Amino acid sequence: MHPTRERLILTTVALLDGGNPDKVHVEEVLSHSGISRGSLYHHFQDFNDLIEAALVFRFSATVDLSIQAITEVIALSETREEFFEGIKQVTLATQGRELASNRYERARSAGMAGSSDRFRTALGVEQHRVTEALVDLFREAQSKGWMNTYFDPQAAAVLVQAYTLGKVVDDISPEHVDEQAWVDLISQLVDRLFG
Repeated sequence: MHPTRERLILTTVALLDGGNPDKVHVEEVLSHSGISRGSLYHHFQDFNDLIEAALVFRFSATVDLSIQAITEVIALSETREEFFEGIKQVTLATQGRELASNRYERARSAGMAGSSDRFRTALGVEQHRVTEALVDLFREAQSKGWMNTYFDPQAAAVLVQAYTLGKVVDDISPEHVDEQAWVDLISQLVDRLFG
């Protein structure tokens, strides 16, 4: 990626922290990045193209952290039990209320993809990359005998992402499910389905 394009994306990614994409303006991005308007339009079709690129980047950031954690779990585990205990720890880390804003943002991005072919295509490419990374990890777990080979790794990858994103339903509720009860349910689901 060209350094100017990357700087514009990373600046926009930072400006989107905790905010609505509609509240980030071109002047703000240019001021914070030190990049000229001409360079912005050299690297992006329009300002929305830059916003979309930043949203795509942010869309997978937390999933990439989970992928890294699962990679470490697989590398460090010597038994099926250690593998599933590690997966439980990853689940604990990804399901907490402190990550509700990340889940909201992912859900908002997925919803925005419905109104823009360009954004849906870009987000789809990134979603495919993330899913394939999980598929590879689940295949490795299957090859080690830790995960049931009866289950399709792609379906498992989508399910894992779906229950994490689906936690938004609880995030918006005035009365939350007990976090430990949620993690226990997910752990049982993962153990019974994949084990």
